[in-house]
Amino acid sequence: MKQEKILIVDDEKGILQLLEITLKKERYHHITCATTGAETLSYVKNNEFDLILLDVMLPDDNGFDLCREIRKYSNTQIIFITSCSSDFDKLTGLGIGGDDYITKPFNPLEVVARIEALFRRQHLLTKKSHVDAHREEYDFGRITLNITDATLIVDGVPIECTAKELQLLHFFFKNPNRIFTSAQIYEHVWEDLGFGGEKTVAMHISRIRKKLEIDPKSPEMIINLRGIGYKFIPPKQGDNNEDEDPF
Repeated sequence: MKQEKILIVDDEKGILQLLEITLKKERYHHITCATTGAETLSYVKNNEFDLILLDVMLPDDNGFDLCREIRKYSNTQIIFITSCSSDFDKLTGLGIGGDDYITKPFNPLEVVARIEALFRRQHLLTKKSHVDAHREEYDFGRITLNITDATLIVDGVPIECTAKELQLLHFFFKNPNRIFTSAQIYEHVWEDLGFGGEKTVAMHISRIRKKLEIDPKSPEMIINLRGIGYKFIPPKQGDNNEDEDPF
């Protein structure tokens, strides 16, 4: 039996039952179900979950707004499940703290595959933090990232981050002053070559810039070299980036 705890949120009981049955067949037995936003927040405030499957259209709340509320209490991984399939909706979901996005109708086995992919990446990150113990903490002066504790400190203040944001920061911090294309970042951090990679990377970089940069509109650490890619410049170093334009 797998130990991960999963919260499924959907107002359609048929979908709840389908997902619960499918997950239990895959040996996920720590499953909680909710049908409203209020019920979801109550569960999140009083329990710890490893992943949340979150429907966007709920009777008492919007899933995107609910995600923002969840992020006040938890950094658990969130997969949106919704009939909204436009690029705008997908980018909105990823931009406010979602880790993945699945559109209805869906194959329940695809949902399982997405869940296991997120757990696998999280386990690999945790495993690497133990194996590479001498680099469990990255200290760049005003910014400190502790991989083991999954904590980001900026100017002495703890900053909340999603699991994917921490993975992206870890990738940049262990590769300072190196240039990567959006495709390379997506392949390394998301371990996928799927559709929408460039937009997903840009959205996540925009989010972490707001947490790291003194002026996110004029970034000095995670900068974009026009037509080439992104580069992380540690704040302790004084690289000249006058030819580099922010995304």
